[in-house]
Amino acid sequence: MFDPALTRALPLVELLPEPSRAGTATVEMPLGTASAGPELAGHLGRVVARSSDRVAWLRARSRGITATDVAKLSTPRSVMSAAYDKLHGTGFGGNVYTQHGRDREPAIASWVAATHGIHPSDALFHAERDRRHLATPDGLALNKSGALELAEIKTTNKDFNSIPRNYLRQIWWQQYVLGAERTLFVWEQHVNFVPVHDEPQCRWVDRDEKEIAKLVALATDLISELARRTRVAG
Repeated sequence: MFDPALTRALPLVELLPEPSRAGTATVEMPLGTASAGPELAGHLGRVVARSSDRVAWLRARSRGITATDVAKLSTPRSVMSAAYDKLHGTGFGGNVYTQHGRDREPAIASWVAATHGIHPSDALFHAERDRRHLATPDGLALNKSGALELAEIKTTNKDFNSIPRNYLRQIWWQQYVLGAERTLFVWEQHVNFVPVHDEPQCRWVDRDEKEIAKLVALATDLISELARRTRVAG
């Protein structure tokens, strides 16, 4: 869901170092693979912060590339725009539509939990292969076969015939960071802030390795551009 705090200018915080400089060995891994110590397996061992600790969560997000950042990445030119937004904010502080989304999210999340067993999450995770790659899915759960599934919640005054590409980029990025196989995209359409349907609508989105690879490449370009601009500003 939209959070106006994420559009404001943040202090120029140094990005996390590359994995090879972070004091741990660099291991080349296929996208989406996960390994962790026996005490915290998989994604549970990769929690960076929680949105309940607002300051820590915002600081952690400022030091990496999030699904919100990646949603903007579609072309090399978009990398330049995303770098500016990351360092200076967009100036958009929210409106009645974004407030409606925040107000409705708990009720929609409860519906998702009741109907699909995917429970709300406020955790910010880092990817196994790069700690600078971050995501905060709206919900997550392990299915009966042990595979990780996510949820992404939106409200809209539009009738979606297909999922918008910027939302798909968010979804694929979250799947990559968490190592998830699919995501339940959930949306509630409204007219004048009154829900159109008795229940939210939803659709499963499967993991797409080709799209994930494109996003990882664009995120790498964004990190390089942010590092360049930070050096110049310093």
